[in-house]
Parts: sequence; C-alpha cells; structure tokens
Amino acid sequence: MLPRPKNTFTLKQDPREIMVRSSKSPIINHRSIGLKCLPGEHVHEESLRVRKRLHFKDGYHDVSGSLYCTSYRIAFRPDCFTSLQDSSEEVIFDSDNDIALPCADRILAVAHQSKVKVVTPSLSLKFDPEEVLIYYRGFRLMHFHFSDNGLKTEAVNMTNTMAKNQQVINSVVQQEAMLRSLDKREMTTAMDYPTRMFESAVDWENEIERLGATGLRVTPHNERCDTCTSLSKYFVVPCKLLDNDLKKTFAHFQLRRIPRWSWHHPGGSDLLRSAGFQTNTDPDKEDVRLIRSLLFGNHTQCVIIDTSEDLPSVADIQASFLKLRALCCSDTSTPVPNDKWLSNLEGTRWLDHVRSCLKKASEVSMLLSERNRSVVLQELDDRDVNCLLTSLVQVLSDPYSRTLSGFQSLVQKEWVSAGHPFMQRINHFKQSDKEESPVFLLFLDCVWQCLQQFPTAFEFTESYLLALHDSTYNLFCSTFTHNCQWDRIRGSQRHSSSQTYTPVNGWRDIVHEKIFLNGDYKTAEEVKSSPPTVWEWNLFYHHSRRQQFHNPMFRTREQAVLNGNGIMHNADKLDVSNTCNVYLLSKGVLILQSPFFPRKSVTVSRRGGRRSLSVESLLEEEKQLRSNISSEPSTMDLLLPLCLGPWVRLWKRCYLRCATEVQGDIQRPSMASLAEELKILEDRLNKLHVNSEDQRHNGLVTSDVNGISSSYR
Repeated sequence: MLPRPKNTFTLKQDPREIMVRSSKSPIINHRSIGLKCLPGEHVHEESLRVRKRLHFKDGYHDVSGSLYCTSYRIAFRPDCFTSLQDSSEEVIFDSDNDIALPCADRILAVAHQSKVKVVTPSLSLKFDPEEVLIYYRGFRLMHFHFSDNGLKTEAVNMTNTMAKNQQVINSVVQQEAMLRSLDKREMTTAMDYPTRMFESAVDWENEIERLGATGLRVTPHNERCDTCTSLSKYFVVPCKLLDNDLKKTFAHFQLRRIPRWSWHHPGGSDLLRSAGFQTNTDPDKEDVRLIRSLLFGNHTQCVIIDTSEDLPSVADIQASFLKLRALCCSDTSTPVPNDKWLSNLEGTRWLDHVRSCLKKASEVSMLLSERNRSVVLQELDDRDVNCLLTSLVQVLSDPYSRTLSGFQSLVQKEWVSAGHPFMQRINHFKQSDKEESPVFLLFLDCVWQCLQQFPTAFEFTESYLLALHDSTYNLFCSTFTHNCQWDRIRGSQRHSSSQTYTPVNGWRDIVHEKIFLNGDYKTAEEVKSSPPTVWEWNLFYHHSRRQQFHNPMFRTREQAVLNGNGIMHNADKLDVSNTCNVYLLSKGVLILQSPFFPRKSVTVSRRGGRRSLSVESLLEEEKQLRSNISSEPSTMDLLLPLCLGPWVRLWKRCYLRCATEVQGDIQRPSMASLAEELKILEDRLNKLHVNSEDQRHNGLVTSDVNGISSSYR
C-alpha cells in the first residue's frame, strides 16, 4: 500500500443515513403498502379509503385511494388507473398526486363547511376534520375528503403529521438527505425526447454545426470552474481569440462573465450574452482590443442591448408575482368582487411584464434578421433577464427551439448551463425570500402567449408547459435544484460517502476516481449514477399524461441552413463605414457608442417611467415592426407575437388552479360537451370532404370542356 501523506484527512459521512425522526410519528413498514419509497424515505402516516376531490364545471368527481405522509412528501395513490399502461408503470414521484413537504404553503382542516383552521405544528385541532385542503407552490390545490367510516381520527393524525414533518424538513440535514435521495438509483431510463445537456464540449460543437456557424470554437478554459464558478465548463468564443488572451478579459466584467456566443441566425448574425462592464478596472489598449474581438466576432457591426432599460428587474418580477398570487389564491371567505377582479389583475402589472418581454424579444429578433451583425444582450450579472430574453429570441427565430427536443435543449443551454440561480429564485426551502423571483415562470408565460397565437408552430402543448412549470418545484430531480454546473459537481462530491483532501491536489474529484468495493476496483460511474433530470418524464408522469405533451397540429417544414455569409437586405437603414462600430439600442433607436468602454456606469441607461399609450399608438408600433419583415428565407420562420391587451391574456390553467369555483373552466370538459364538440368536428370534416370532391369534379369538367373547345377550334 502506498504511504499516505502526513497532511491528509478523510471524511466519511452519508447524510442519507442521518434521519430526523419524530417520536410521535412512528415509522410504518412501507414494504406492505402501495407506495414505493425513495432511498432514505419513511412513511409516518397512512390513511386508506381517502377521496381526492376534483372540481369540474358540472360539479366534482371523487377519486378513491390511499393518502400517505412520509419524511419527504405527501403522496396520494389512486385505487385504479386511467389505463392499463399507467398501472404497469412505476413513477418515483407522481407530479399529479405528490407534494414535496417544503412546497406546501398552507394546510387547512375543514369540518361541516363552517369550521376552517390552518394546521400548524404548535396548535392542535379541537375538532375532527372532514376535509383537508393543501395549497402548495405553483398555484395548486389538493382537496381530500375523509369518509365517515371511522376515518375522522385518521384525519387528525394525518394533518398533525403533515405539519410536524414539514417543520422537520426545514433542518439542513433533512434537506440534504432529500435532495440526494436519488443519487443512487436502481433504474436507468431514457429520455422521451433527446436533449442536449450542454455540459460537454461535444454538445456545443454539435450546436455550432447544426446552425452552420463559422469562425467559432469551444474553449475549455473554464473546465475546472476556477475562472468563473457560475459559468459552464465549456462555452463558445471566436476562433481568433486564444485562451491565453481570453483569460485577460474576465476581470473586466461583472462576476467574470465575459461575452459568450449563444445562437447563430441563418442570415449571418450572431447572438451573444454578457454581464455588465466592471467600473473599477482600467483596461489597456490590448485588453480593449481583446474585448472588441469577443463582442464583434467576425462582424463589422456590434449592437449592445441593455436588458435593464425596458424589461422588469428581478425585484419587479417578484413584486408583481406576489400580487398575482394573492389575487389568484385568495381565501374563499374573502373573495375579490367580479367587478374589481380585472382591475386588480391589471394592478399586478404581471401582464405588462409579459408584454414588455415579448416586445423586446421581437425587436432583438428583427435586429438579428435585418443584416449581418453581432447582437450582445448585456445584464448586470447575466443570470436572470438575459436567460429569459436570449431564450425567447430563439423561440421566435429558430423553428428547432419550438420542438420538444429543441425546447428542452434550449432550457439546458440558456438557463441550466448558463447559471441561473434556481435555488434562490425558486426558493424551494423558503430560506432566501429577498432573492426569490419567478423569472423562469415569466419565460414560460411568454412562451404560452406565443403558443396561443401560433398554435401550429410548436410541437409541444399547454399541458407540457404546465408540467414543466410544476417540475420547477420537484425536489427529486437535479435540473432545478442547483445554481450552476460547478454547484452540481461540488454537491455530488460533498454528499458522497468518502472525500479525501491533500495540500497538493486539494479536494479530489472522486466522481472520476477508483473506489474499492467488495474486493474489486470499479469506477464511481459504475456504482453511483447521476440523479434524474426533469427531462426523464417517465419518472414523474404516467403514460396517459405524457401523451398530452405532443401537439397534433404541429407542422414541420424543411429549413435550409445558410453558410453564415448573411443576406444584406434592409442595409440602407443604417449607414455603416468600413470601420467596426458599436451601437446601443435605446428606445428602439440605434445610437453610436463612443467611447467604446464605459468608465462611470455599468448599464447603458436607466429605465424610464411607465408610459400610458393609446390603442392607436400601440397598433402603429406593431404595424411599423411588422413592416420591416422581408420575404427572405432568413425571416420566413420568424414569429412576431401581438402584444396588445386582447392578445396577451392570463394563463388560466396555471394561475387559477387553486380556485375551486373557477376550476371548472380550466379543467377537462364533461362527457356531454366532448360528444357535442366531436359531432361538430365530424360535420365540418364531412363538409370539407364534400367540398373537395366538388372542386375535383368541377376541375375535371373544366378540363374536359377546355379539351373539347380546343379540338373544335
């Protein structure tokens, strides 16, 4: 055996073995019940013959099943499934019937429809509840009804156990064990839709090849995540910039997040994203030249867009979201009057933020399609609004991003790999309320608005967007439970069973080292598989639900990828000299930037006050924007959504799910209405078939008449 260095110590700890158990919540043998527990999970309370109540337009429907409260979640398992294929599948976390304990906001106990009490660990119930309502994250509600066959006592025990386990889950040890409960999986599943994770250089190289971009390369300069911890290991920069020159530019940008390539337009333009300039550095001429090389790439014109000018800030999004949640999840005891509901909705300014994001994305998409240029989206820290705008621009401009595989790859590239702080913005464990802000939800809302206006341009459906929205609160997958790639690597090392530190090598990457197991040497990959991602839908949704993800109206067409030379149409809109110029987009106008490197301010300009525009002026703006669209191949796939009031609507199926009195309008229709709708569709198809036959017959008659006339002549 090799001698061990003197200054070496070994840590051996497995947080999955450390469980905080309540003495008043005995652990039930979960092998004899219908719930398959996760590693380290234990069932503390179970209730049979519980009815889950689903509200519809013509009343409600009860689903019988069993209710469980474990150390990690609240789970409901129905007695029967909607299809045989669903009954044969085994999901580890049923997103339609399971609630992670940290995601439960309020637990209400109801008796005789008059006694309503919020269940807390410190207060005990003085009555036997007949119903339990659980409001949880994502505007969702689960309504359980306990029958009269001696289950009222079980209802008391169940509600008390829920409240106590929710308090226990706030401990750090329990949180770590919950997040790492799936580090060791017995099952390996394949993704329903192939997705690029953008955690390797190969994924970035394939993306460059798919888009037909030239003059770009993948740099491994941040491979150890030591240059910038919030960036991914690999990113794309111009070929003419070497790594030795690249490392000189990091110090001149906030959080060391330099300008990086994101997407290539078929017309030749490139989309980049960057953090704000550092104001306490003094770059010399060589550094300025290197920064210009990053910004321009292979172009002679660069347009810098300050995303803080017209778009909401993180604080604005959170303030608007809190008002929206208070409006949509208000207590039934104090409902908002119908005549004030729409005015209160407008007062939240949530739809205003959706409009501003759609409008800004349309402007950037038009800039990319007009001519061959470099467009740089600049945000102070490049981790929030830049993620939203960069993704939305690609949804509007790239048909591949509107497919299931392309959209999932887009989220991986511009959100997960780019370092969006999901843990702070989603705030799973409610530990950083000041940093909470649903930026990703705002992006999904914008995509839903586009889906409503262009229903045949997207391969996915509203049900898919809802599933993705709900999955952001899924603590049993690794996609939204880390802030960056470095955080994932550090987490996998920290929660492994053994770590070794040496002064020379530091913390050794045990993921790629050999470990001794049962007398044989095996790689860690052979022993420990990575936790599942959100894209492994079969682990979280049954087959019948996943079938609703695909849009049957989606139309595909061939798209030619250009060689990147660009199409110089609409070039007379801006006079460009032979020298390289930097322009700023401010209030829809391109302004020449001089000097190039700002000294006193990080952002380009300050966002002005809210303007109240008339409908006529808004129509004129959208008409002017659409008049710039040409018929060139580079703009044929461009989507420009309407941003007027009637076109930007509330996402009812998402935000009104917890209001039982309006759930009937957003849930599945009744059988009678479905039969009526099918009858109407059948009549329309018959009419279309008859019309096509008549047109075909008329065409044959016309051709025969023309033939007879020509013969007569």
